[in-house]
Amino acid sequence: MVWETVIGLEIHTQLATQAKIFSGAATAFGAEPNTQACAIDLGLPGVLPVLNAEVVRLAVRFGTAINADIAPRSIFARKNYFYPDLPKGYQISQFELPIVGKGQVDIIGADGSIKTIGVTRAHLEEDAGKSLHEDCDGYTGIDLNRAGTPLLEIVSEPDLRSAAEAVAYAKKIHQLVRYIGISDGNMQEGSFRVDANVSVRPLGQTEFGTRAEIKNVNSFRFLEKAIEFEVERQIELIENGGRVIQETRLYDAVKDETRSMRTKEEANDYRYFPDPDLLPVELDAAFIAAARAELPELPDAKRARFHAEYELPVADANLLTSSRELADYFEVVARATGNAKLAANWLGGDLMAALNKTETDIVHSPVTAEQLAGLIQRIQDNTLSGKLAKQVFEAMWNGEGDADQIIAAKGLTQITDTGAIATLLAAIVAANPEQVAQYRAGKDKVFGFFVGQAMKQSGGKANPAQVNEILKQLLQG
Repeated sequence: MVWETVIGLEIHTQLATQAKIFSGAATAFGAEPNTQACAIDLGLPGVLPVLNAEVVRLAVRFGTAINADIAPRSIFARKNYFYPDLPKGYQISQFELPIVGKGQVDIIGADGSIKTIGVTRAHLEEDAGKSLHEDCDGYTGIDLNRAGTPLLEIVSEPDLRSAAEAVAYAKKIHQLVRYIGISDGNMQEGSFRVDANVSVRPLGQTEFGTRAEIKNVNSFRFLEKAIEFEVERQIELIENGGRVIQETRLYDAVKDETRSMRTKEEANDYRYFPDPDLLPVELDAAFIAAARAELPELPDAKRARFHAEYELPVADANLLTSSRELADYFEVVARATGNAKLAANWLGGDLMAALNKTETDIVHSPVTAEQLAGLIQRIQDNTLSGKLAKQVFEAMWNGEGDADQIIAAKGLTQITDTGAIATLLAAIVAANPEQVAQYRAGKDKVFGFFVGQAMKQSGGKANPAQVNEILKQLLQG
């Protein structure tokens, strides 16, 4: 039997605010346990939550970015469940009336085609605390620093049909929330977490299969592996006469498997009801329009512009717009040099390789956009050959100054004097009569030997184009 995979994602992204959603406690990462949880976060008697207006603005900004319906009136509800890291015994979330309604995003499929994925809703809620199982003398510790941290839960339609599509969609949302500045998207710090609802059904069947939810996946690689395992598990279970049950599962990255955590609750198990301590959120058209006006150029629009304005291949445009910071860096270099393709080649080549090797973000690159532009300008005016430029780049990366300073300090100016190059090459040809005879007998590969000798004896400074041109003349006799 041929099976079809059906996937929907619930993405929890932490909103970039200085204070929590219903209190003034700080949201900074890495503080000592339980030092950033105030009386409101702890759910102490007699305290009342007060909505942080900034979280509303950020949620609306996201909604406008995906062309979603923005609710003029939304309501907070209490989601009741009992867990050690939830001191109130309920989570304040949104249920029937979320702030962001239906929207959509486009992803690029494996075949290069564009697929539209529906977004069901995006609602505001508070985060819970965190259970700690290490360094607690055999007990479970509770850190409530995250309690009350503002989250936007983004729920997709079940439109995804493979683990690869799910990763592409998650990456697109991750890119978008960072582009529009509503979240830093740091997955290692828990700012961007994914729950995957996975089911299978016979190909052609319209009815959905029973889904399992994989909770709190914090990397794109683990998301793909978790879904792939879960799909295989469900298919094998059904084909062996078993039945998939609706449950919550966790992904174990060490064993590369999902395992059951608890039976999946239905909405009525949470006994949602409007929170009596919070007024409805009412937005006017001016507020929504202001949020829309704040939007920067979005990734899809920027990619299309890079392709058209700079005449870049689609692959280059995709890479250079993968983050807003990388796109900004590229534009500084491209405009300073007037050569977008050469700028793209250096960003996608030497710079990206150095960043990846050292696990450095473009924002913290030791080579600034202005410095890279200066290097490319020295290539354009024939001061540097490609080989010398790589030496200069390495020195720039190591903090030895800008291109001109390094060229002067190391004496790396390219030799472009035709007479000097001709003299050098004539001596090399005269010293290697056997290789000259081989070349003239039709062994074209010997040409590379002479080029290598020229670059070696010139310390890599001879202009390669001039070397090739003059060398051909000399070898032809």
